[in-house]
Amino acid sequence: MAHIILFDGECNFCDKSVQFIIKRDPEAVFSFASQQSAIGQSLLHDYGLPSKLDSFVYIQHHEVYLKSSAALRICKRLKGFWKLCTIFLLVPRPIRDAVYNYVASHRYQWFGKKDSCALPTPEIRKRFLS
Repeated sequence: MAHIILFDGECNFCDKSVQFIIKRDPEAVFSFASQQSAIGQSLLHDYGLPSKLDSFVYIQHHEVYLKSSAALRICKRLKGFWKLCTIFLLVPRPIRDAVYNYVASHRYQWFGKKDSCALPTPEIRKRFLS
């Protein structure tokens, strides 16, 4: 499990982001877990992170990336022109994270919360840690 993404399992925007990543990750590089799951909570604890975050968490070979750094490093591994987004890593992190924080603080208001999870196909389900 060299590439793990922890996401907010209650957030519609986060769920759509995970689906977006899966579609652009044909080699199945990424594994996923919701931050609210037992494994998600365990990983957050193992890496010294709070149990509740307003951020994607990207764990790449035991290094942890949060917020815009996580999103942009994930883009680097996606199929297509999404790799070009990594140019934004040149923007100072406080500026990138300010934009990320703005979206994160409004994500429930704009996209809503999930009442239940969609059932993924067995092939996709294998990519989710349990």
